[in-house]
Amino acid sequence: MADALAQSAPGSDELDLLLAVLPDSLRRSLTDTDRTALTEIVMDLGRPAAARIDGRTRALSQRAVRPEDLAHVIDRIGEFTEDNRAGIARTLHRIAALRNRKGQIVGLTLRVGRAVHGTIDILRDLLESGRNLLILGRPGIGKTTKLREAARVLADDLSRRVIVIDTSNEVAGDGDIPHPAIGEARRMQVPHPERQHAVMIEAVENHMPEVIVVDEIGTEAEAAAARTIAERGVQLIGTAHGNTLENLVMNPTLSDLVGGVHVVTLSDDEARRRGSPKTVTERRAPPTFDIVVEIVERDEVVVHRDTALAVDRLLEGMDPGGERRTRGTTVRAREIADERRPSEEAGVAERLPPSHEKTVRVYPYALSRDLLERVIRDLRVNARAARRPEDSDLIVALRSRAEDARLTRLVDATGLPLHVVKSNTTAQLRRVLQNVFNVMQGFDDEEVKDAVREVEHAIQRVLNEGVEVALAPRRPMIRRMQHRMIVRYHLDAEAAGREPLKHLVIHPRRH
Repeated sequence: MADALAQSAPGSDELDLLLAVLPDSLRRSLTDTDRTALTEIVMDLGRPAAARIDGRTRALSQRAVRPEDLAHVIDRIGEFTEDNRAGIARTLHRIAALRNRKGQIVGLTLRVGRAVHGTIDILRDLLESGRNLLILGRPGIGKTTKLREAARVLADDLSRRVIVIDTSNEVAGDGDIPHPAIGEARRMQVPHPERQHAVMIEAVENHMPEVIVVDEIGTEAEAAAARTIAERGVQLIGTAHGNTLENLVMNPTLSDLVGGVHVVTLSDDEARRRGSPKTVTERRAPPTFDIVVEIVERDEVVVHRDTALAVDRLLEGMDPGGERRTRGTTVRAREIADERRPSEEAGVAERLPPSHEKTVRVYPYALSRDLLERVIRDLRVNARAARRPEDSDLIVALRSRAEDARLTRLVDATGLPLHVVKSNTTAQLRRVLQNVFNVMQGFDDEEVKDAVREVEHAIQRVLNEGVEVALAPRRPMIRRMQHRMIVRYHLDAEAAGREPLKHLVIHPRRH
């Protein structure tokens, strides 16, 4: 029946094919609905059917759904697989079933599937790089839509041999013929969800792909298969549930995708050298995915170009950094929480970190003044808590309040450095102030001051003269501190040489 529906409406709106499986009364109640805003139709036995339109729920009938209403829909769609999903041939719509303890269907969720061209534009440069890319985001945020478009762009525009591993036929639609939305990419269907990892390996061994695209990596076996594929030189594009990179790092099942985590006990000498406790949490191995993308909203993402560095920063208690991108623009975001704003006057160098020869006034926005003063005392830095933002040298704000209109106007008007913390705790405030004042426990003060003076001078040269500057060799923790200072000014730095002569090289901005 589903195949007949698809063949009977060539060129018609695919939404009509989904609405055609509904009972007449429900279909009529949707005639005045904004088709582009409809995302889901829910039918639960004994309750009125409802539609989810632009984030709101609207009842479609006063009458409760009856068994014959569910049967009407079930008879007109494809068979349900073991993961209780079905579809309509040659479309991207997905129908999911709720069952009672006897296995009988007592509810249906009919989800509208759409192919949206252009959604991957903000990530296209990452696809072209050939590096492995993992997309994170909450359910319904658009991960699969971006994955589908990525497959098409890689196959059609970049002429790569692409295979899509389609576990629930959500990427390329139901039926034997893939939906045109994936372009010339090939599709391998997965007979049972628990065999997704085996099909991933089979695709590499049997079909010589250059790129594997896989949706919803969710088990240890699938994570292991992803690592195997990456080690064979095949580009891997995948998605996983989780709002942020931090969620993934803390997920014991999936943390292997970003290198895994283990606890290490250091010797006394090593702990002193690092300026850390004897027991630390470290990344276990190189990440499977070189790049991680967090979907914030449908048209806004945060990109971590270096997964290894971002994970290491998280495990050290620092902000992982990242680039915030929106469709049509690419702007820096959360790249070390203490980003400074450039001067508006052309040719004028950005302000360097505040001199610690004088007392630095710190204003806590939506944070406890008492906690801030306690951290300042504990760290013994030359600072004090300011009572008004207008009288401060920098502002520390709670991340959830960082977009407040008052704060935004103040920062725009004054150009004050803005630092953000996730929560109102001494640990979060300590990390920010340690970064700002370059506090490194376990290191000689003169060594740290010398490294700070060196990188400040180098940054000035790069900004003013546009030349590449190499720094002196430093220990790893000192280099990380220097790197934090460099990226505050939208400059790139890379490590050169080998220990003990390893050092940073600062590059001028690309125009």
